[in-house]
Amino acid sequence: MFFRRILPKIATHWIINLYRVARKLRRDAFQYNRNSNTRLSTAGAATSRCTIPSAAGRMVVFDFHGGLLRSTALFPYFMLVACEGGSLLRALLLLCCFPVVWVLGEHVAAGIRVMAFVTFVGLRPRDADLVARAILPKFYMERLNAQVYDHLWLPAGRKVAVTSAPRVMAEWFLKEYMAADMVAGCELQIVKVGGCCYFTGLLCEPGPGAPALREVLRTDGTMADIAVVDSSCSLDHVFVPYCKELYSVTEESAKTARLPRARYPKPLIFHDGRLAFLPTASATLAFFLFLPLGLILSVIRISIGIVLPYNVSFAASALFGVRFRTSGLAKDTAAKRRGVLFVCTHRTLADPVMLTAALQKPVPAVTYSLSRLSEIIAPIRTVRLTRDRDRDAAMMSRLLEQGDLAVCPEGTTCREPYLLRFSPLFAELADDMEPVALDAQVTSLYGTTASGRKWLDPVAFFANPAPAYRVEFLGAVPRDQTRSGGRTGAEVANWVQQRLGEALGFECTGLTRRDKYSMLAGTDGVLRQ
Repeated sequence: MFFRRILPKIATHWIINLYRVARKLRRDAFQYNRNSNTRLSTAGAATSRCTIPSAAGRMVVFDFHGGLLRSTALFPYFMLVACEGGSLLRALLLLCCFPVVWVLGEHVAAGIRVMAFVTFVGLRPRDADLVARAILPKFYMERLNAQVYDHLWLPAGRKVAVTSAPRVMAEWFLKEYMAADMVAGCELQIVKVGGCCYFTGLLCEPGPGAPALREVLRTDGTMADIAVVDSSCSLDHVFVPYCKELYSVTEESAKTARLPRARYPKPLIFHDGRLAFLPTASATLAFFLFLPLGLILSVIRISIGIVLPYNVSFAASALFGVRFRTSGLAKDTAAKRRGVLFVCTHRTLADPVMLTAALQKPVPAVTYSLSRLSEIIAPIRTVRLTRDRDRDAAMMSRLLEQGDLAVCPEGTTCREPYLLRFSPLFAELADDMEPVALDAQVTSLYGTTASGRKWLDPVAFFANPAPAYRVEFLGAVPRDQTRSGGRTGAEVANWVQQRLGEALGFECTGLTRRDKYSMLAGTDGVLRQ
């Protein structure tokens, strides 16, 4: 009787109510869509005939996830903090909690509180701040909504961003990169133990998302002109009493409105962290399932470079998934030329090893700060520089008298398509130079770090499913572009940097090693043994 009579009535009643709710939501929200000229009204807010409103000189409130960003997902950014600021164990625990978060709702207060507790409990504010400054901006920047950014964010007179996640995760990016005037978000409780501060993982009132905006606007005493939210936002009704107009970003717009790198608010040159992918729940699960095999592959790949001769290791590495491509090497270069200074770009610690594999002969490399483990397992000779210009110049001159030498004048690695300033020291020591363009590609783990454990760099790089390297020899530097041709050391260094940048399609900068480590780690970049 229940299944025949009562259940169909309940289902019909539920469908009718759902339809009424959908109509009400559609009536109470103005659809933001560049392909639609439909005019809809907002409850308690002024109507507009424009699909995209004029934000010039007006106060605009942006829902960060889904409004300013092209995705409403919160879990990946909590995972980045858990993994990079905490540990793999914390990240695994957060992944195990995802079913609970999914049931509670990723965008509701209960789900956010669960993710915040697992991510931040016992974490130091300094570690969370480091992730917010050095890691999260890259992932935020790559997911900016180009339409919202161009038509609403840039012309807005005053910009207020609202995040459902803890404010510490987004505030630095929004203020430093996006020039936001105000960031509203929930706060995390902090406890002081033994002179050190730690997060408890608990959120302070009034809670995440729109309630935080309500408190900010109530304190500020102003009313926003425009609010921009995601079309599926369940908190849009909270914005209405504090905003004159409410606009929602459609799902179709979010999928296609990707902001190109050339139009970033500020160039994204430096970033840190190990994860090279956005850690969604499915991607993180695949990562943890592959990680044991990746570590085994890393040990095998490193052992091949150490044990096997060069002519065999090339093919053996390819058999175990290392993709290697070389070009521009003359047939007689490896056999006849001696005392050549190979000037290389610096992508990972494996650069000199890959150069050696391409030349099929050992080439010593000079280094600045290299961990002892990396020096031990390196299949080539490494010589540590002292940062004393005269002593380093004398050492490099002696090495060149003995044969070829590899040098990376940037002094540190750079992941993005930029070249840091080249030190002119190499140009003052030799005229027989050959620029070598090296580039590395990874899919899971970065093989470089500024604030983490450097001895794990080669392990992380070779733990990728299919790490790739490109080595391109650009030919000898013309004599008229060397010191013997009347050029200064700085002019030679700039010419070589420009030549390498053109070969790789990278942009040349004047930034240095000190700039990188000052931003990412708060240090001078010298490894303390």
